[in-house]
Amino acid sequence: MPLSVAVVPVAGLGTRLLPATKSQPKEMLPVGVKPVVQHVVEELAGCGIERIVLVTGRGKHAIEDHFDPDPRLVRALREEGKEELLARLGFERGGPQIAYVRQPRPLGLGDAVGRAAGLVPAGEAFAVALGDAIIGCHRRSDVVARLGRARERYGAVAAIAVEEVPAQLTSRYGIVAPAGDVDGDGAFPLADLVEKPSPAEAASRLAIAGRYVLMPEVLAVLERTPPGLGGEVQLTDALRALLREGRPVVGGAPGRRRAALRRGDGGELRDHVRRARADRSRGGRGGAPAGRGGAACASSALAPFSAAGGAYLSCSGQGVWISSS
Repeated sequence: MPLSVAVVPVAGLGTRLLPATKSQPKEMLPVGVKPVVQHVVEELAGCGIERIVLVTGRGKHAIEDHFDPDPRLVRALREEGKEELLARLGFERGGPQIAYVRQPRPLGLGDAVGRAAGLVPAGEAFAVALGDAIIGCHRRSDVVARLGRARERYGAVAAIAVEEVPAQLTSRYGIVAPAGDVDGDGAFPLADLVEKPSPAEAASRLAIAGRYVLMPEVLAVLERTPPGLGGEVQLTDALRALLREGRPVVGGAPGRRRAALRRGDGGELRDHVRRARADRSRGGRGGAPAGRGGAACASSALAPFSAAGGAYLSCSGQGVWISSS
């Protein structure tokens, strides 16, 4: 069944991007002529999403204002004959229906997703897309649609987009451990996932890349998931609990090509999954030595690891890494 609903958490404080986020949400930082969150909404619309639930918080009114029609601005542009600028406001009139729900306090991604439970159709899978992360700068990403197909194919309770990161950065992300090889469509079963492990403890260098497809059962588990790392309710912990109950969870590549997330040294996701599985079976860890793979993270949140291909772009202070998408 095609996905129709997506939850987009946008309530994070953005403290790692201060002072740029002192007076504006990090999701409203511009990439080109559009704010990050608009790129995310357009990506979801391109995947067939019809309704988006934005989980907002204190100080996020600019996001709501951005997606509301502004008749005065439209009238002023029309009177001045600025039709090319009017065309840029087309997103106000078309696209998915947008609803809002509040997260009173920033208590983690799991808490944010749980706040949208009442707006998610019963019994249907739904997408989750982080509102501060763009996938596919040069070409529109279809990762959410592909994750939906992978979830159905494996009968999984969740499908997660993953991307390789340098070993020294595993402590900034949720990290997955593969349980099987990558299939012809770039998906593979997971054996485990852990929130922000140290490089020494990481089972691989495969990091969760800001896109999920979840079944409603995840919402029920989130309700009973205690605060974890940082005192926050972690979506990763809820998915790990489901894995331990025997419910399948799968990973998938954000890039368009089948299993074709390439590092700077020419390695592929398929090879990395096999190395991680082999190392896991020996009782070791799957990550490569620090410094291997993509280049080191740049200090700017918008500086890429390399200039080629599409991109997974995070505005959470962790930089950007590139995939051939």
